[in-house]
Amino acid sequence: APQLTVIAPWREWQFNSRQSLLDYLAEKKVPTTASATKIYSRDANLWHISHEGGELENPWCEPSDQVWMWTKSPEQAPDHAAYVELSFEKGELSKINGHDVAPVAAIELLNEIGSEHGVGRIDIVENRLVGMKSRGCYETPGGTILMSALKGLEALVYDRASLKYREEVGQEFAQLVYDGRWFTPLKEALLAAATSLADQLTGDVVIKLYKGNVTVAKRRSPNSLYSEAFATFEGDEVYNQKDAAGFIRLYSLASRIRALHQQQKG
Repeated sequence: APQLTVIAPWREWQFNSRQSLLDYLAEKKVPTTASATKIYSRDANLWHISHEGGELENPWCEPSDQVWMWTKSPEQAPDHAAYVELSFEKGELSKINGHDVAPVAAIELLNEIGSEHGVGRIDIVENRLVGMKSRGCYETPGGTILMSALKGLEALVYDRASLKYREEVGQEFAQLVYDGRWFTPLKEALLAAATSLADQLTGDVVIKLYKGNVTVAKRRSPNSLYSEAFATFEGDEVYNQKDAAGFIRLYSLASRIRALHQQQKG
């Protein structure tokens, strides 16, 4: 709807600080969870909650417990590991622990599980588009589990070149979203590439959660390119180590020619 005018309150009103906002809310008797001692800027949605401001404006200051709202600290997380099985169909999460799940319910469940085990906390300093640096703390428990599982499946299914390209597409798409270029032909092209790559992402991944850590414990896929016969360290007829000599000689040809030229010049 390009004909609509976007009204952004922060650009319209007269307030220029969080303290002035707090004063106004107090004057109008509007309840808020923010205070002069907890003067954080928080944004939350299904995927994550972000925290900025207050003590976080000093990068030498470790976030206190009052910063985090969703997740337990690793120190408070259970002393036992939890295992979660995620099943995917063409890149889309279809089941959790063998049960069919709808998209929103799936993220809500993974958020609950991940938060209990201290999963998904990050503390970053980022570069904003306007040039300044800002520090923020983020909690993304369900998303962390989901992405770890997807990457575990990708490692099993994609060849080297496809995985490299998928990562490039992901970085480009993330930058596109950050820059607000959603309604562009580039977005359509990147989504088409991602959809094509996801066609092979079918399989199951078991994730292990323990005190903030997320690791892939098991993975399997009908499209797996992994072969025990090729990867074994035992005796096999698949690979002859003597074949490597010719490969290395050809692979390093350009470097050897350059070295010979440098020796001649020297």
